[in-house]
Amino acid sequence: MSNWTEYLSSHGARFHLDEATQVEDFGRTLSTADLGAGFVAPVTDLGLIAVAGEDAARFLHSQLTNDVEHLGTHEARLAGFCTPKGRLQATFLMWRSPDDTVWLQLPRAIQAPLQKRLSMFVMRSKAKLRDATEEDAVAALIGAGGAGAEAALRAQGLDLPDAAFAVTHGERGSVIRLADAFGAPRYLWITSSQEAEAALPALAQQLALGGNAAWQLAAIHAGVPQVTAATQEQFVPQMINLELLGGVNFKKGCYPGQEIVARSQYLGKLKRRTALASVDNAAARAGDEVFSSADPDQPCGMVVNAAPNGAGGADLLVEMKLAALEEEVHLGSSGGAALRFLPMPYALDALDL
Repeated sequence: MSNWTEYLSSHGARFHLDEATQVEDFGRTLSTADLGAGFVAPVTDLGLIAVAGEDAARFLHSQLTNDVEHLGTHEARLAGFCTPKGRLQATFLMWRSPDDTVWLQLPRAIQAPLQKRLSMFVMRSKAKLRDATEEDAVAALIGAGGAGAEAALRAQGLDLPDAAFAVTHGERGSVIRLADAFGAPRYLWITSSQEAEAALPALAQQLALGGNAAWQLAAIHAGVPQVTAATQEQFVPQMINLELLGGVNFKKGCYPGQEIVARSQYLGKLKRRTALASVDNAAARAGDEVFSSADPDQPCGMVVNAAPNGAGGADLLVEMKLAALEEEVHLGSSGGAALRFLPMPYALDALDL
């Protein structure tokens, strides 16, 4: 357990003993109103893989859905790692530090097997993957967003990126600006335990204090999906809108599943996308199936991500047939809680998938 997780534990964080050092939540459950006004959240359920060596970018370029070779040190990108059949095993937030290390962020629960699998393909490349999750310089992740976040972070003396998926690096760590939610920027500050411990009390005085659930809820409202253990190998990238978020480069060279991903873009059949919804069931989880009243015996989609919404229910990203957006859709079965679809922050153009 790192100094940062020890600090959070001593201040009331609750841990799952069966999921190594994963915090269930910190602070209180936040509502969408809290997130919109401004929030800060220690994020502890994400792991970090560092890929170093002179072939690091070239190696990852041959494995992931996005361009890594031309990834600059002041930008971040989303990317996926697919099976040969084009199904996502993981989605990453990736960035490159000034020393040319490429960082891959993904759920901690699936990090170890994914890191092992990626390492199998290194072969003669001069690249080395390591688990950097608890290395002190990057051990603490602080997420912030909403109307008050920028001022609160600037009050800490941080240099903030001025555009989505831009990155700043400094002595106090790196700050990544992510896709907006609730009409305001989201920021992820990657820093040391010492810096995070010093900054969190002041940030919590200015912003609503949440934890992993709050950070996940903000990502859901930004329309940014994350493949988890429950949804591995369920989706081709377009099913979860990954290419709409810049996470797929159709001009780069081969990677596992590239043929199928490209064919899905141009020659597929079934129209599917991921939509934003709310449901009066706080127990909704990734991997849950959803059913349309028009065809109650067959699932029309699957929950990609879910988080409690502070109103007794959960908000979801749901991969499904686009046609079902015009129908009654229910969680778990045709008799389950009804989904209420919400506007996405970007257009869902129909693809034949």
